[in-house]
Amino acid sequence: MIRRFSILLLTAASLLLAQINQMPSELEGVDVEEKLGAQIDGSLEFINEAGRPVRLDSFFNQGRPVVLNFVYFECPMLCSRVLNGVTSSIREIPWTPGKEYELLTISISPRETFELAAAKKQGYLSKFDRPAPGWHFLADHRDAAKKLATQVGYGYKWDKSRDMFAHASALVLLTPQGKVARYLYGIQFKAFDLRLGLTEASEGKMASGKMEKMLLWCYQYDPNAKSYVMAARNIMRAGGAITILVLGFSLVRLIRQDKERHS
Repeated sequence: MIRRFSILLLTAASLLLAQINQMPSELEGVDVEEKLGAQIDGSLEFINEAGRPVRLDSFFNQGRPVVLNFVYFECPMLCSRVLNGVTSSIREIPWTPGKEYELLTISISPRETFELAAAKKQGYLSKFDRPAPGWHFLADHRDAAKKLATQVGYGYKWDKSRDMFAHASALVLLTPQGKVARYLYGIQFKAFDLRLGLTEASEGKMASGKMEKMLLWCYQYDPNAKSYVMAARNIMRAGGAITILVLGFSLVRLIRQDKERHS
């Protein structure tokens, strides 16, 4: 009897986990695969805010670490909150983009122009409220954004049905030599974490952020409700975990009671 009940419990738990962890088809391939130590291609070209093509390696010629911030400028959902989080974080550290590090905000949309990049830069520099010569807003050029994102493990895709990109929110920190050093996740980035990550990246050190990894998908965010439309998934995950713990506890208790009866 106990054995049969154990099998039923394990089967139910497996089915529950499979249902909870099932990724919506719209988000398949939209993830961040950490590629610590991966070397980026410095020959990739983007269009800067002035409308001129610039090679990626031109941002690495000062021996400073580089922060990659993938967004798209006309994003109706999460991107502005990510940029607000970046702005808030870099305001809290006593370093300046262009002196201690470089910050590249790169559009993943091949349809966006350098005019949009320039307008977005102007808006966020006014929020930063001090000179930031090393904060660059770049438009895509010849699919360079997709190639760079693939090199650092940043996955995203276009959803025709919603006319928008599905992508995650994360920063990628690179060493002065253009190697992936660290990932920071979320829409609010702790100033201490960013400063530590930049310090380590400048020294060529690499550290995984998998323990802190919690991805927020732009695709999920509802700007009208100002919430995540798939928040129910998070509730399901929590409820599922609790259910499995309860089932496991019940099974252990039944096994103990059975042993006591036969002892």
